[in-house]
Amino acid sequence: MKIGIFDSGVGGLLIAKSIRKTLPQYDYVYLGDTKRVPYGNRSHETILEFTREAVKYLFEKENCGLIIIACNTASAQALHELQIEYKNKKILGVIIPVAEESINFKKIGILATSATVSSNTFPREIKEVNKNAKVFQNPAPMLVPLAESGENKNALPFIKEYLKPLLAKKIDALILGCTHYPIYKKEIKKILPKNIKIISQDEIIPKKLKNYLQRHTEVENKLSKNGKAKILVTDKTKNIEFLAHKWFGKESLSLIEI
Repeated sequence: MKIGIFDSGVGGLLIAKSIRKTLPQYDYVYLGDTKRVPYGNRSHETILEFTREAVKYLFEKENCGLIIIACNTASAQALHELQIEYKNKKILGVIIPVAEESINFKKIGILATSATVSSNTFPREIKEVNKNAKVFQNPAPMLVPLAESGENKNALPFIKEYLKPLLAKKIDALILGCTHYPIYKKEIKKILPKNIKIISQDEIIPKKLKNYLQRHTEVENKLSKNGKAKILVTDKTKNIEFLAHKWFGKESLSLIEI
């Protein structure tokens, strides 16, 4: 059985790359819904519908023993309901692991999609582990389509604008609350003062997954270990082909449109 990783587009590839670097022995299937990205401006019902389709496909067609919903919007809007629906299967999200990393900070800024911000999931989960934290959110809707089209230079003015209200709050940590946003980590670092910690999921999720598998041997023992990776997309764009080859290499990769 494989580890499935789902995202609305190319952003989750960065998390998949980091997971595979940390845990190279397992077999992975990545599914990116590149035809319908972005999810961040859609309704709860639509996000749930799209995520449900992806989860069903990975469980039934790809024989996944564990699925990571790498998309923050889907984690915020659909994870809980799908965990109830698939109570005998394992589906993990990416928001709680990030919230756990915020425990030592007093003022936390969050860049996320509009749907993630409106769900209030990040503040709620952060307060569970860090009751005294002050949490400030700001949506950054243009970063996902820019990342999907491979734009870096054109993203900088938007990043500056999105960070302004968070910097005005004197934050001491910034959560990149969308899998696409770590693509712009270099640009963000140029703008942020050095004393502000960037909390990025591509650096957190791999070690959290490793720990999870160590604690849940009943899941780990079922996973196949051939070191293979497959990437599925609903629309094979030039940018996802470029990033797939750049981050995964051509030798062990098959990029398939479904």
